[in-house]
Amino acid sequence: MKAQPGMPKDSPVTRHKRHDDPDWHWLEQRDAPATRAFLEDANQAHERWFRPLAPLASALYQDHLSRRELAVKSLEAELDVFAVWSETGQDDDYPRWWRRPLDQGSAPACFFDVVERAGRHAFFDIGDMALAPDEQWLAWSEDTQGDERYTLWLKALPDGEPHKLADDIGPALCWAEDQTPRGATLLFTRFDSTQRPDSLWRCQVDFTAPERPAPATLVFREEDAEFWLGMGKTRSKAWLLIETSAKDTTEILAIPADAPNTPPRLLHRRIKGVEVSIDHRPGAFYRLHNQDGPHFALDTLAEAAWEKGDAPTWQTLIAHDDARTLEGMDAYAWGLIVAQRSHDEAQTRLRRLVLDGLDEITVDTLIALPETPCSQLLEDSAHFDTTTVRLREESFTRPASWYELDLESGDRRHLKTVPVHGGLKPEALVSRRIWASAPDGERVPVSIVMRADLADQPLPTLLYGYGAYGEPLDPWFSIARLSLLERGVAFAVAHVRGGGERGEPWYLDGKMAHKENSFDDFLAARQELVDEGLSQAKRIVAVGASAGGLLVGACVNRAPQAFCAAVLDVPFLDVLRTMQNPDLPLTTAEYSEWGNPAELEVEARLRGYSPMDNIQPQAYPALWIEGNWFDTRVGYWEPAKFYARVSQAQRGDAPILLHTDMDSGHGGASGRFKSWQDAARQDAFILWALGLADAPV
Repeated sequence: MKAQPGMPKDSPVTRHKRHDDPDWHWLEQRDAPATRAFLEDANQAHERWFRPLAPLASALYQDHLSRRELAVKSLEAELDVFAVWSETGQDDDYPRWWRRPLDQGSAPACFFDVVERAGRHAFFDIGDMALAPDEQWLAWSEDTQGDERYTLWLKALPDGEPHKLADDIGPALCWAEDQTPRGATLLFTRFDSTQRPDSLWRCQVDFTAPERPAPATLVFREEDAEFWLGMGKTRSKAWLLIETSAKDTTEILAIPADAPNTPPRLLHRRIKGVEVSIDHRPGAFYRLHNQDGPHFALDTLAEAAWEKGDAPTWQTLIAHDDARTLEGMDAYAWGLIVAQRSHDEAQTRLRRLVLDGLDEITVDTLIALPETPCSQLLEDSAHFDTTTVRLREESFTRPASWYELDLESGDRRHLKTVPVHGGLKPEALVSRRIWASAPDGERVPVSIVMRADLADQPLPTLLYGYGAYGEPLDPWFSIARLSLLERGVAFAVAHVRGGGERGEPWYLDGKMAHKENSFDDFLAARQELVDEGLSQAKRIVAVGASAGGLLVGACVNRAPQAFCAAVLDVPFLDVLRTMQNPDLPLTTAEYSEWGNPAELEVEARLRGYSPMDNIQPQAYPALWIEGNWFDTRVGYWEPAKFYARVSQAQRGDAPILLHTDMDSGHGGASGRFKSWQDAARQDAFILWALGLADAPV
């Protein structure tokens, strides 16, 4: 692989460095003209370096488009009065939403044109859409900047005039069940000064005068800075639930959905280290919790006893079991569907529980999987009493498909599969699961997908990782990935500790004082790919985004020779300094994930692995670093400072590149075409780093 010097004499880092601030903290000053000048200078340098690869990026983008069905229609969801669906036009970035009456009395009508609303803004994102109980009014939240601060809008369907109800709210919306011809209650959250959702508000929507919204009323405020507030409604539609949670602790309050002015009442009190989720069937609440052990158990509580004020007495339905973790549940009139993850298989299964009354399980079965490993997800259903559910299934070699499953008969009906065009078909791919051995002896699952006809030889490899917040990287199909696979690249995923692939203990073993395990696991996964003859040792690119950027950044500092390049996308890199600033969004809520550096032991631990604090003079691999100007989760200055400091420490000749998107937030570009173009540019860099494209000159 050819490479150009990482820091030429005319580098933006050379031109903008300040001897009075060698750590580049001045880049945190958003309003300083010098900050924007540096970022724009770095963007120009990035573009100059990338210019020879632009034709490849364009070819990859066109290749992506040619493989994808650009005109997309979603499945219809049948509600009580209407069936609703979305349609995205061939040339559109965003969808239009349609409806038709279930009685077939009228023609379909477009009731929400997202294309039209988004066309007024450089950035546009819908946070949530909520139909009123009578399905004749639509509320939605929209972000037009990328900073995840939303505006609340309302319109009569299908073609009423939009009316603004509130500014600066959280994304989620929820209607109560108190609708009358004159109005209804809508609930939303607001932020504190650190953009923590800390309060729940209700708005009495007057359908006779929507242009004159009434002031919102505070329902509940969470004072503890480590707790975030959320809200929702049970699937039975009987209760509004207020969930206030830290990373490892949950408290839940309830309000009758048909009487939303009722003061909230405690349903589950917070206990340090105890996480819960709750759903409801008439007569009982159901609770997943980890009070008895890290894998969670399932309990039930008689609704009548709780409403009378009795002390909650939860009865066990499924006891804690070390062999699997209970991950979620959905309540139906007939019982529950529980998602559970096997520790040994690193695979989630859906488990159907039919209940006689409130607490007697009469049927306990697993829903069949098409293959393992794969992802099988339960789609939302509008009807509480249905015995027919929709499943979404996909794997590394199987495009997303939807099925309708009759739970009584077991009959499956295929509804839709995402079409894949082009030369490389999904059936020409093969996926494997191998197990790496970490330094402490733990077995780490590693997934890899490649062309079947190349599976007998070591391949240049993209190695992806995340490893935080207990989020699992379950198998997913990617049309964009096909362009890399077709060119002979293997795609691998390291399921490191800190994620949730092997249940809750897998997460706990990769957080707080155990975070070092994540880095050890990632490097062990890389080595196992080489030892198994699947990957070429000198042609492996590491890729991580957000907290995955922390994972990859730490590993690049420790073992730069292990990778020919790395992609760090909106990466969390300045861990210690960020966690020392409680005024930043996320910081206080993250203490239970990383620790509070006010404690000396925690400060030393964070300093020991924070990528920003462990840059050293050495030969770094080629780095592609992405930041976003409006990112409120990972400040734009983190990737910018890392770029500057690594550029100064670089002792090799591989390029260090920074690009900052000045119109986007943490999630990147809002429109699908811009997002695909950005991905094609990253892929062009990856192909270059793997020696599969000509070097820029």
